[in-house]
Amino acid sequence: MPNPLPERTQRMVVIGLIAALAGFGIYVSLGGFGGDEDDAAAPPRETAPLEEATGAPSGPRGLATVPPEPITTTEAEDMDVLSWFPFGEAEFQAAGATAQAFAEAYGTIDYSRPPEDYYSSMEELATKEYAEVLSDSERAGAFWEEMSGKEAVARGLAEVEEVRTFGAGSITFVVTAQSITETGDAEFDEDLGEFAVTVIKDGGSWAVFDFQPADVGQFGEE
Repeated sequence: MPNPLPERTQRMVVIGLIAALAGFGIYVSLGGFGGDEDDAAAPPRETAPLEEATGAPSGPRGLATVPPEPITTTEAEDMDVLSWFPFGEAEFQAAGATAQAFAEAYGTIDYSRPPEDYYSSMEELATKEYAEVLSDSERAGAFWEEMSGKEAVARGLAEVEEVRTFGAGSITFVVTAQSITETGDAEFDEDLGEFAVTVIKDGGSWAVFDFQPADVGQFGEE
């Protein structure tokens, strides 16, 4: 088959192809098609200013340049003091009533009845752990021994004087206790003194965790 191109033209085409291939090789060797290398050689991107990242303008030292919204303040005479405590008024009342009832049960004794009757009135108001040690000689057991030895029938009275301390789930009250005592030939008042009574949340109610003279330094369930 005869060649359609003259010999001179064929040589020019071959020379052109060789030149194109050589140029392509030089381009690649100089970093052509190198996207990662281009990125590495490019100047670093500027990070967004703080106000763009957070939406809040910042000053020279990173402080906000827009004034904050003022908080609502309360006049002293309008302050809700009970809102500062972990318990509401009703909870304080219920806890204090438990402490007072326990001290009254402590001072109520009938020597003619079994000692278990005396302890049970307090056990109903105490935590399970404290109920188990109520009859110990250094606790209510000592008062039972003293009063039953006198053949006394006593009615306990108590009054909450103050809150000594409180925590997230406990309150210690100072309670004054008294026994109105009858013996075989006399009736007299016996002031039992002040007691520190710690009550804790036990389920949905309050229970006595500890009961001892106020001057021994009891400051809660710790």
